[in-house]
Amino acid sequence: MKQNNKFIKGEKVTLPITGETVTINKISYVQHMKKFTYTILEKPSTFYFEEEISKLTD
Repeated sequence: MKQNNKFIKGEKVTLPITGETVTINKISYVQHMKKFTYTILEKPSTFYFEEEISKLTD
């Protein structure tokens, strides 16, 4: 199965809800939800869904 996740491990992204710039640490696929989840280095006990994260704007 080809993975179509938007982000890669080590990528710097933004959490729009807080405006924080964070780093992707781990990517997981939740089969029954058909969604990717991401954990970040700055808050390793919290995961985020793909729609809760944005690419950094230059």
